[in-house]
Amino acid sequence: MHLHSRDEKMNQTEERKREHVQIALDEDVSMHHNYWDDVHLMHNALPELNKEDIDLSTVLFGKKLGAPLIIAGMTGGYAEGKKINENLAAAAEKLQVGLGVGSQRAALENPKLKETYSIIKEYDVPLKIANIGASQIVLWEKEELLEHAKTIVEMIDADVIAICLNFLQEAVQPEGEAHAKGCLDAITMLCKEFKKPVLVKESGAGISFNAAQSLYHAGVAGIDVGGAGGTSFAAVEFYRAQMKNEEANIRLGKTFWDWGIPTPTSILEVGKANDWKLPIIATGGVRSGLDAAKALVLGANAAGLARCLLKSAMKDSRATLFSCDLVVRELQTAMFLVGAENIDALSSVGVTYDEFKK
Repeated sequence: MHLHSRDEKMNQTEERKREHVQIALDEDVSMHHNYWDDVHLMHNALPELNKEDIDLSTVLFGKKLGAPLIIAGMTGGYAEGKKINENLAAAAEKLQVGLGVGSQRAALENPKLKETYSIIKEYDVPLKIANIGASQIVLWEKEELLEHAKTIVEMIDADVIAICLNFLQEAVQPEGEAHAKGCLDAITMLCKEFKKPVLVKESGAGISFNAAQSLYHAGVAGIDVGGAGGTSFAAVEFYRAQMKNEEANIRLGKTFWDWGIPTPTSILEVGKANDWKLPIIATGGVRSGLDAAKALVLGANAAGLARCLLKSAMKDSRATLFSCDLVVRELQTAMFLVGAENIDALSSVGVTYDEFKK
């Protein structure tokens, strides 16, 4: 690749990341239905415990968390992303919850952008999750993949590396790289030969029983279902296509706006395939601690939040901590109202899911 074309590509990547965040802030990019509204926990009128005695702590990937929450990877790779990640890291340190970063491909292409991710190393975050897209790893030879994986882990001192299955977004994105052939083989190799645990995560379209089985056999350390119901990346690309007046991609974004497996359904699908009891993280439409509690009752080990924290993370660390702390308080309140004294007790809470009524 010529120098000028490489620079142009790096600039396009930074601009795309900037557009993604701005669109998520300015436009309604949610799916038309949030499936957490279909999940109902059974109220316990006699909880027989005190709210302040509830233990929210848990262990995930060998790391102790103050609550079973992950601030999901949102951004990085452009100048403004550094402040967002720093605000999120400060909140994660204070509350002792997990934190991911957005795809680190940009920093692999342009090392000057590393600090937009590595800023989180300055905070005592108990669980840090590196991130790279699946459509990228299939293009790298074995040694190159292992080297890149090492680089992005060291960049944030990560405890886990996440491979993001973002094929819906790649398929509707004008500059998308819808490369899926060889993905499972690449994940399998990474699980066998890389020293850090490998987490596989979807980004809004969910994971089915069959896909989960394949991932278990590949040797993954955990699955983030990344289901439908929250941010639609097809919707994000719809708005990007509108900005650029690209008619075909406008149509694609609109057609696939609501594509995917609902997050609650995906938790149940992965749970059925989970013979080895690997950790399940539930991201996708989680807006509150109540939604997180629903995810835990259905079988998830932790819940991931993203867009509901973005606005405060754009503001400052104080606003970010306030938003994150509210989620923790909501989770504690939900646990009190169902009579669960700790996270393990949530597994016996009664639940109905409207999907089962159909």
